[in-house]
Amino acid sequence: MRTGKKLRRVVMGQHKNDGLLVKSCIYTILAATSILYLNPLLYMFATSLQTITDLIDPAVNWIPSVLEFNNYKLAFEGLHYRQAFQDTILMSTCAAVIQVFSCALTGYAFARMHIPGKSLWLGLILLTFLIPQEILVIPLIMWYAKLGWYNTILPFIIPTFFAQGLKAPLFILIFRQFFLRLPHELEESARMDGAGAFRTYFTIMLPLAKPSMLVVFILSFVWHWNDYFHATLFLRGQEFMALSVQLEMLQNNLNVLSGDMTGTGYISSIDLNEPIKMAASSLIILPPLLLYMILQNYFVRGIERSGLVE
Repeated sequence: MRTGKKLRRVVMGQHKNDGLLVKSCIYTILAATSILYLNPLLYMFATSLQTITDLIDPAVNWIPSVLEFNNYKLAFEGLHYRQAFQDTILMSTCAAVIQVFSCALTGYAFARMHIPGKSLWLGLILLTFLIPQEILVIPLIMWYAKLGWYNTILPFIIPTFFAQGLKAPLFILIFRQFFLRLPHELEESARMDGAGAFRTYFTIMLPLAKPSMLVVFILSFVWHWNDYFHATLFLRGQEFMALSVQLEMLQNNLNVLSGDMTGTGYISSIDLNEPIKMAASSLIILPPLLLYMILQNYFVRGIERSGLVE
């Protein structure tokens, strides 16, 4: 009888979450979810090291018979990776840093300050989520062309000073939710000490928002890094290169580098096969992936403290 109770305690657990049965179900779900998300990444990395022979060989699935590192060499050259990496990381970092501070200030104003029609303005900001980006393409192109911002990073940087830009309404909402959770006694104590609104914000409230600032920085950096739609519209020249655009131009870049051309244009002497494409994709996603791996613990804590889980 005692053995049966002990076995039941092990299988079912003393509480509903510490039994072997429940843990097995949880780990099974987590393992299945991990495989679902990791499968495309593993396929991409495995394919990027394959030769054409391995690619068409049905017996070769994940592990290549020969590691073809030349795919990465061709992808590196075809992407103009050195210049494109520098330009993309400059654009992504500047936009992310500026958005952190501008959206934090805007979120604080919506959360803690008395503004006439505040709910209406917040609703209008969140309403921008429903506006398709394609509707704004022609006005934006005409506006930026008149300002002389075409083929520069200014369309990605200048709007961020005004708490706009890529996914800015979401970042404002993140900071608003965070500041709403802070006690009002902090501001009351600061006012008793003679601190004004800006001094209270910069010396007390903003330092407390470091978890949300990290979350917004990572999200903004990754979204600007992966942005293809706006980069294709505004960065079509060689003055400033974005990796997402260079991936589209990979075949043409490789043909130019090979020196094959006729009077009518370039001839494809380099076969842009799937392994080279996968190698180029791996080079593009590697920096944000490393950034997230380094800041993973801080990112998860920031999500928990930002109010997004409510």
